[in-house]
Formats: sequence, structure tokens, C-alpha cells
Amino acid sequence: MKVILLKDVKGKGKKDDIIEVSDGYGNNYLIKNKLGVLYTKGSKTILDKELNLRQEKEAALVSELNEIKKKLENTNIKFKVNTGKDGRVFGNVSTKQICDELKKKGYNIDKKCIKTNSNIDSLGVHKVLIELHKKVSFFINVVVDK
Repeated sequence: MKVILLKDVKGKGKKDDIIEVSDGYGNNYLIKNKLGVLYTKGSKTILDKELNLRQEKEAALVSELNEIKKKLENTNIKFKVNTGKDGRVFGNVSTKQICDELKKKGYNIDKKCIKTNSNIDSLGVHKVLIELHKKVSFFINVVVDK
């Protein structure tokens, strides 16, 4: 029996996969627990339409995020910090501070999208990766100054 999975099933497949299972497993477990539906021409066309719709939504999202990328790529964000005698910075610049600074400029970017290789705890220019989507990522410059 062929089944289209509605949810991920451990050891069998991911959502929207078409898998071949025994009749008992398909009827008594997958279909009964709403983890899958019987594969028919009708269910296949519904699946195809749903996948196309998801693909179009993702393409629209990626193009929208690319517009943000064009505006922000290689932008400088400046931070004034307190330093000691020898130029060492007290504390560091966090992803939340970078996020807040971007919000002031009108960009609502989640702090989880901001990736730093190490702590920003020294004076100078630091490259910071912003990953808005798995297909859209870019660098901004964080300038730490006295």
C-alpha cells in the first residue's frame, strides 16, 4: 500500500514523502493516527498543489529578504564603549545590542539571526554574519570605538 505522509514518521520518512508500507501498518497506524493518507490520484494532485504553493511562498519570502540584504549588506553599525587605561573594552557588544541598533534603523531582525564567531570585546571593525534564511545571508560591519 502506498501512503503520503502528513507528518514526519521516525524510521519511515519525512512529511510529504510517498512511501510503500504493509496494509496493516498503513491502515492501523499511519491512517488511523492521521500520520498519513492513502495514495490516490486525487491525493497526489492535492499534494502537488500544496508543494507548489509552499514553493511560491518561499520564493516570495526569499525575494523580500534579498531586498533587506541589498540595503544592509556591508553597513556599518557603530558602538561607543568604555575602555580602560590600555584600551581594553569593559564587557562586550552582544547580539541583542546589534539587534536593537538595527531596530533603530527600521529593520526588525531577530537576534537569533545574528551570528558572531567570537565575542566582540575589542576596539575596531568586526564582521558579523546575519542569516535571515538558509538562502539569504550577508555580513555587516560592527565598529567598536571609544
